[in-house]
Amino acid sequence: MTDSNAIAEIVRVSRALGSDPSFVLHGGGNTSIKGVSRDVTGAAVDTVWVKGSGWDLATIEAPGFSPLRRERLLEVLACEKLSDEQMVNEIRQASLDASAPTASIEALLHAFLPAQVVLHSHADAIVALTNQADRAQSIEEILGDGVVVLPYIMPGFDLARAVAAAFADGFSGVDALVLSNHGLFTFNDDPDAALARHRELVGRASQALGVSEWGDPGEEEERHGVPADLARFRAELSRVAGRPMIVAQSASLVAAEFASRSDPVERTARGTATPEHVIRTKRQPLVGRDVDAFAEAYRRYVDENRAGRGIVEIDPAPRVVLDPEWGMLTAGSTVKDAAIARDIYLHTMQIIAAADRMSAYSSLDERDTFDIEYWSLEQAKLAKSNVAEFEGEIAIVTGAASGIGRACAQRLLEGGAAVVGIDLNPAVTTAFDSPSWRGVVGDVSDADVLKMAADTAVRDFGGVDVLVIAAGIFPPSAPIAELDDRAWDAALAVNTTAVARALRETHPYLALAPRGGRVVLVSTKNVAAPGPGVAAYSASKTAAAQLARVAALESATDGIRVNSVEPDAVFDTAIWTPELLEKRAANYGLTVDEYKTRNLLKMEVTSRTVADAVAVFAGTALPATTGAHLSVDGGNDRVV
Repeated sequence: MTDSNAIAEIVRVSRALGSDPSFVLHGGGNTSIKGVSRDVTGAAVDTVWVKGSGWDLATIEAPGFSPLRRERLLEVLACEKLSDEQMVNEIRQASLDASAPTASIEALLHAFLPAQVVLHSHADAIVALTNQADRAQSIEEILGDGVVVLPYIMPGFDLARAVAAAFADGFSGVDALVLSNHGLFTFNDDPDAALARHRELVGRASQALGVSEWGDPGEEEERHGVPADLARFRAELSRVAGRPMIVAQSASLVAAEFASRSDPVERTARGTATPEHVIRTKRQPLVGRDVDAFAEAYRRYVDENRAGRGIVEIDPAPRVVLDPEWGMLTAGSTVKDAAIARDIYLHTMQIIAAADRMSAYSSLDERDTFDIEYWSLEQAKLAKSNVAEFEGEIAIVTGAASGIGRACAQRLLEGGAAVVGIDLNPAVTTAFDSPSWRGVVGDVSDADVLKMAADTAVRDFGGVDVLVIAAGIFPPSAPIAELDDRAWDAALAVNTTAVARALRETHPYLALAPRGGRVVLVSTKNVAAPGPGVAAYSASKTAAAQLARVAALESATDGIRVNSVEPDAVFDTAIWTPELLEKRAANYGLTVDEYKTRNLLKMEVTSRTVADAVAVFAGTALPATTGAHLSVDGGNDRVV
């Protein structure tokens, strides 16, 4: 098989395998294909393409496979002993492409298995079948001929050596391996046959367990609990973690029923479905709300199993929480991490239930689990991890569908925050294609809309750390003598009243922010330098600026900082049409470009320019600054 054909085939079959979360969940599993490639000299090289670390089988593409010299891997496998670091180094050196990703930790095993195609999954049914203390019927009897079951061995070099030893005499009649507490390997020269065999064996296991569908979260139900209590819990969890954390409340009925059982402690204390899950969920969830007790138990678990090893201790905060009122909460440094913990534990609940029905669920003991959680390779990842500016934090942004508000929302999302945007425009719901984004449609001066946004921020992400007030309207220009009452009232409602209500509704949550709450008001240069014909705008925005000053005075005791940015002449917003720009520029005898840059620095001020200034106040770079006003206008001689 040529290299291009081989890669196309393994991409196709890998996606088919990875598309089912009951087989492969969030980057789990790995696949490979063998073939012949040519090196730079033109020599034929026996090659095995192995899934690269960090790629998801459901979406993997050709660059996600690392081409490795199979002969070299088999030579490495002949070593009697290798450390994990040595093994990874040897696998990297066996690569035919220096730019390829680091191959799966199972690369040596993929190289050893004789068939062209090897598929490995952590299928729920197989895991439920093997995670049992006592079973009346053996796994071999359930799955049939051609299957060899091995006890749990830590992935990597030791596992590959154990398989090589078990099959020193060959693989006659064997096309599948079940690794207890781990998963399933199937192998065949035909990619579709390997996939069909995989599905067949998982189907047999599912039938024996009496499960037709795995990982079903059930219907969604209304989420319960007082939002302030949830935000307070998130603050406690973040304190124990030592950094802000996302804490998401599941709406799954299945999770709620599991959390409200009479025996959740006993059912959940028996470990993870697969060893790798411990990285995402810890060995067991917190049952109830005592985060400090969980942390104390976790530290004890670390002390009892570290065996004198110098390790970087992972924070002791829970990642899964089961509470009879709240249902299931999942925590993570990011929205993605919390969602992965949620998905994993939804599957784990069903695996536990299925194994218990057959006999009794039993996972790895604490020591084996600890060895995976504190694996040197995982420790290396921790040491290299980069923390985004707003990682683990949650922001609410008003006026988020366009202009400065949208730019602020985008800047916060880029910085790692979860963001809830409010806008009258329905497009706010789809303004950003991100799991960290929620859009709430409604009038920013409506207290119920603001409550809904805060509730969304708390239940979906855990709380509110940052409030950016960017919504505003600019009524048609008119002298006071010709002031329109409706324009005046509308300006006050959006530019002033909405600010007061947003400050009021978010204050209880901002006071619980792990790094202190932050409010940023997008104000205007008109506060310091109003112009004729804009009384409604200038007066309402000045009133809002005064509200921000009062809020800075009142909120300081709760650790909340309140600051304002004062932009001017930001022309990439909805109110500035090309026609209006042309008209205004002509009034000054300028071209449009000259009009856009009529400031001291002769630069155009964009919505992104303002958003970057907002991010400075919303971040932690100015911890001693509150009540400040920052001009973002390129320099205005009337203000300076």
